[in-house]
Amino acid sequence: MKLSPRRLLLAAALTSLAITTHAEAPADPINADSFGCIRDMTPVRGFFVDNLKGDLEATLAVANNADGGVYPPGSVVQLIPTEVMVKRDPGFSPATKDWEFIELDVSAEGASIRARGFADVNNKFGLNCFACHVKAEPQRDMICEQGHGCDPIPLTAAMSRALQKTDPRCAPTELSNEEIEGLKALRAVFGG
Repeated sequence: MKLSPRRLLLAAALTSLAITTHAEAPADPINADSFGCIRDMTPVRGFFVDNLKGDLEATLAVANNADGGVYPPGSVVQLIPTEVMVKRDPGFSPATKDWEFIELDVSAEGASIRARGFADVNNKFGLNCFACHVKAEPQRDMICEQGHGCDPIPLTAAMSRALQKTDPRCAPTELSNEEIEGLKALRAVFGG
């Protein structure tokens, strides 16, 4: 069967596109090594932020804006060492406003990714990340804080601080009595 010049050109273009797309598709640059000691990030009202694309200033501008805003791609938001939100490029996941949820296992040797995804990732408490964050007021770009519309989390501020201070990837730091009691309460409920 002889192809017309138009069909031949179309076939060549599609073949070229397939080869180019496959050859140029970059590996996902976000991996377990992307996340280190939580306390090396920038603190904002009890949580920590960073930007994997180097635009920390833009991430902080949104995090510190009382009216909210849309976080730039590369933004990282963490409350505790084992849970990470990463803002991906526009269109990456419209359902989650381009946020990827990552659950980590952390140790003194570093981190490994336990789970990652969009609407289907559960944290160590068995709670679905997206199901909570989707309740945030629209101007909060899915970031939950008190008064942002999200359900309360099963952690007190002292528990969160204790988990941040005991990130095994960080240098040891002293805990307050309230933080020590918070860790004891966590262990009683969740084991460990």
